[in-house]
Amino acid sequence: PHAGAEQPLARLGGDDLGVVGDEVRLHPGGALGAHDEVEELGLGALDLTLPAPDEPEKTGELTRITTRLEALYGAGEYCPEGDTTLEVDEEGCIGLLPLERVLAESRDPAQLEEAWVGWRTISPPMRDLYVRMVELANEGAAELGYSDVGAMWRSKYDMDPDDFAAELERLWGQVRPLYEALHCHVRARLADTYGAEVVPPGEPIPAHLLGNMWSQSWGNVFELVAPRTTGSAYDLTEILERREVDPLEMVRYGEGFFSSLGFDPLPETFWERSLFVKPEDREVVCHASAWDVDQVEDLRIKMCIQQTAEDFQTIHHELGHNYYQRAYNHLPLLYRGSANDGFHEAVGDTIGLSVTPPYLVELGFIEEEPPAEQDVALLLRDALEKVAFLPFGLLVDQWRWKVFSGEVSPDEYNAAWWELRTRYQGIQPPVARTEAHFDPGAKYHIPGNTPYTRYFLAHILQFQFHRALCEEAGYEGPLNRCTIFGSKEAGEKLERMLAMGQSRPWPEALEAIAGTRQMDAGALLDYFAPLSAWLEEQNRGRQCGW
Repeated sequence: PHAGAEQPLARLGGDDLGVVGDEVRLHPGGALGAHDEVEELGLGALDLTLPAPDEPEKTGELTRITTRLEALYGAGEYCPEGDTTLEVDEEGCIGLLPLERVLAESRDPAQLEEAWVGWRTISPPMRDLYVRMVELANEGAAELGYSDVGAMWRSKYDMDPDDFAAELERLWGQVRPLYEALHCHVRARLADTYGAEVVPPGEPIPAHLLGNMWSQSWGNVFELVAPRTTGSAYDLTEILERREVDPLEMVRYGEGFFSSLGFDPLPETFWERSLFVKPEDREVVCHASAWDVDQVEDLRIKMCIQQTAEDFQTIHHELGHNYYQRAYNHLPLLYRGSANDGFHEAVGDTIGLSVTPPYLVELGFIEEEPPAEQDVALLLRDALEKVAFLPFGLLVDQWRWKVFSGEVSPDEYNAAWWELRTRYQGIQPPVARTEAHFDPGAKYHIPGNTPYTRYFLAHILQFQFHRALCEEAGYEGPLNRCTIFGSKEAGEKLERMLAMGQSRPWPEALEAIAGTRQMDAGALLDYFAPLSAWLEEQNRGRQCGW
């Protein structure tokens, strides 16, 4: 998989919240423009994630390192040495999933801190391996004509690598005011819960208080920051639990959504070969992912599904990958990919945006749509997932690009990580961190070597796609209330774009679905406009920024 995919296997996946993933496949990277005139070897090489040097010994070494890094993460667990308030197993340890539940559910700052710090005990052994991996991969990138691996990654977007970096900053500039308003409100309400001595005004938010192991989404603190007067609408997790909707049924609902748009049902092998629940007889990485094993029809997902609104959304996301994979399976092998990697992530999230009250009424999950005054609560819940994620989606690769280029040396890894997290996210670690730690390694996509910019792009593109498909469906109301469920017209437009695969540069694919060749966050801002007005009102008199 490092020197070029030698088998036709593709894997794509949502992140720990349904918005992340990775790919292992050989296809054109889309950065060279004239796709029809580019040699296939160049197209395939461009999509390598970690190019190995052209020496068998070093290729083997790189493979062993990457395998070891993934193994360290997959087997990672925290084993307290002293007293603990955490519930440990018979061996005195606790894995990622129960630690995540602590971060999501506990309101005890000391317990949250222990869980947050505990998970990060898994990553220091990765540091030296990671340093060597960077050296080897950079050698491979140089042999392919790139200055470093980061420059190679940025060369996949039909534009100059430096121009692409500038484009990301332009998009971030569009959404930053909304993020900062959300940050200001969340910090103020967390201070109400934990006290100003724990959450100081005008300072970055302590990372362990945001309900997520990586502070990349904040939906688990919704109850602490929800509107006090407009109600909290419905609770999809509670509905799924009350109706006893099991994991397989949840996936069937996701398939039903695509069927309502006119897509063919999933093949029987999907149901026979997918992993829907965590096995009891072995350890697996529960990171959600979608697979196209033969790049034709052997589609699968791998998840440890739980009865939560989060996983209900994630299922729709992962199936978006599968339907995209099938839509372009008629193309030559090198064109069986998305227009750019952000498109693959955005398609599933676009479907997730249609999990709205009208859709839940159609499913019989709720009897009627909640009144319009409850939209702020629903939008805040969405923003805690999608808007809160934006700076994290940007900075993960910012860190790696600096590491690959040598701007950040190994003795600065952790300091650079937290400088970016504070600058972009406005968060800070709950305890002092030093270079004895390797906190980037506690996030799957770092040891898993999965490029991350795709998720930032997906969070922009999904709203562009959603608005365009809602217009195609004839919808005229508030964008946040639209569902394309049942619209064959929207399904046909989506299918046409998906079927293009990576046969054309991404601006052409964007134009095919959204009518424009430029990525733009305007649709995201339209979607959250009612929330933006509410946040402005809530933040009057508060000290915002950090």
